[in-house]
Amino acid sequence: MQCTRLDYSMAEFRIATDRLILREWRKQDVAPFMRRLNTPTVTRWLGGVQLRADFEASYERMTREQRENGHCFWIIERAEDAAILGFCGARVAGHPGTNVHGKIELGWRLGEDVWGCGYAKEAALAAIEWCWTALTVDELIAYTVPQNAPSWGLMERIGMNRRNDLDFLHPAFKIGHELSQHITYSIARPRSAATNR
Repeated sequence: MQCTRLDYSMAEFRIATDRLILREWRKQDVAPFMRRLNTPTVTRWLGGVQLRADFEASYERMTREQRENGHCFWIIERAEDAAILGFCGARVAGHPGTNVHGKIELGWRLGEDVWGCGYAKEAALAAIEWCWTALTVDELIAYTVPQNAPSWGLMERIGMNRRNDLDFLHPAFKIGHELSQHITYSIARPRSAATNR
């Protein structure tokens, strides 16, 4: 589904598409986010279910990145009922010593009960459009494990291309672990895209 409307709010960071709102994290988001996304199915390729402390740390990290960089993996709300569906956005990739460190990374994660609804694609396209408008970068990247076909399939559907030269071993997992090898995709800035440069 293509986004036909993007509205930006300056009071609080907010991107509105036809069906979704991407916004900054709030402290009260942690519990509903955890309830919806901390399942064995959602976390299958992320290392498994996590503790409340892990989600608190993610909240702190995202709010810090939003404050310092102006962007992060934003909360996704469904516009019709304000339900928290997951996150999607852009952040500065970590993992020092890898090929992706310091690049602008697109990322998304949604609850399994809303998979197949087109929400991830709608949110990702909105995040990409925001990046081309608000940032000066000429490339965005995304990565996952090779086994996670739905994730890299979405990367392809939103126009990203496979980048073998940016593949890396995730430092959080031992070499040989099924989650160690990560494959990378990228998308280049369109020549017609607006920029603040």
